[in-house]
Amino acid sequence: MKNLLDYTQSQLAEFFVAMGEKPFRAKQLMRWIHHYGVRDIEQMTDIAKGLRAKLAEQTCIQPPSIQTELLSDDGTRKWLIAAGDGNAVETVFIPEQDRGTLCVSSQVGCALACTFCSTGRQGFNRNLCVAEIIGQLWVANASLRAAPDYELLSHDDRIISNVVMMGMGEPLANYDNVVSAMQIMLDDSAYGLSRRRVTLSTSGLVPAMDKLKHDCPVALAVSLHAPNDALRDEIVPINQKYPLAELMAACQRYLEYAPRDFITFEYVMLHDVNDSIQHAQQLLDLVRDVPCKFNLIPFNPFPNSGYRTSSADNIRRFREVLQQQGYVVTTRKTRGDDIDAACGQLAGQVQDKTKRAIKMAVVAG
Repeated sequence: MKNLLDYTQSQLAEFFVAMGEKPFRAKQLMRWIHHYGVRDIEQMTDIAKGLRAKLAEQTCIQPPSIQTELLSDDGTRKWLIAAGDGNAVETVFIPEQDRGTLCVSSQVGCALACTFCSTGRQGFNRNLCVAEIIGQLWVANASLRAAPDYELLSHDDRIISNVVMMGMGEPLANYDNVVSAMQIMLDDSAYGLSRRRVTLSTSGLVPAMDKLKHDCPVALAVSLHAPNDALRDEIVPINQKYPLAELMAACQRYLEYAPRDFITFEYVMLHDVNDSIQHAQQLLDLVRDVPCKFNLIPFNPFPNSGYRTSSADNIRRFREVLQQQGYVVTTRKTRGDDIDAACGQLAGQVQDKTKRAIKMAVVAG
């Protein structure tokens, strides 16, 4: 059976036309599935009974299932969501006074192997399909609506006001499925999020960045983490394929289409690795032609990472070097670290096809 969560509105319209039905049915269906969170086709009362019967025969609305849900002391929620064959991904909701942000995964594991990321250490199994990506938003909405503090979580009639593609995986390595899922997020008949409130974070897949600016230009965050090629080659290996000069040029090209007039550069602060005053000065030289803001991320430890978090003084000095040149710099507040839901800590359950963990154990031994 066709899982209707896999379809954008335009794809649903084509499906209805192929059934001999009017394409406007697609808009009705999107509202029932995504806006109202309905799974039972029989509840879709403005759809003719005969069509509901045909849909029930040929289709289903099958969101991914939640294996566990954890609630942090700071209100952050983390769901472990089944992805079949012993795999699972993690999705995180971060409530704030003026917004509710959902961090969504795009892959089971990650093939890019950034050395400071727990997901990268787990290896890679497969890409998530559209239903599994948008399904994280669907199940998070359903779970939050059932929460006893639902009214306190709501912002402008919605609990989840922002989505960040910053969970497990490299979104641009699962391009087609991620773009389709984001199109559903932006669809006024579904979730109605603005392009400014959907952010995609990439480690720097340059050709896909150039494609995204035409297909679905949302807010862009770039996982930079180093100010020079030698260091970035080491800690963000994709830099060996798309070095910093190419990445900065791609950022400039993206801004011609972006909903925001800046790129956000994410920079994890690693003690004695990338957090010196010299590194901050190199960073200024690197981005001088790219309108941007910086998000400094204190490293969130995980077992056997080999890294330590930069000291508060080092982070402060690093931030001040950037601010003195007029840049907006935020230091990300660690949220949900008591349930391993903080940035860089998502691991899920990954049946690793790359055998990365085994190879690393052999090297370490």
